[in-house]
Amino acid sequence: MTRDEYLRIPYILVLESVERSDGDWCRRASYPELPGATADADLAVDAMDEADRRRVAIILESLRSGTPIPVPRQPI
Repeated sequence: MTRDEYLRIPYILVLESVERSDGDWCRRASYPELPGATADADLAVDAMDEADRRRVAIILESLRSGTPIPVPRQPI
């Protein structure tokens, strides 16, 4: 597959509210099918944006290093 095809894989995005150790709450966005693509933020949209940046970085770094990339479904 090409770089663009890997970036078009429709990974599942999970968004949840989680309690921090200090008792405050934050939003956590993650792509559970892509380990490491997780982000916490006060706002859901910020957590989603950061998780997506991490998704792209993980895929690009995996392509550079030759590490296999999980492909749970066909690219869109």
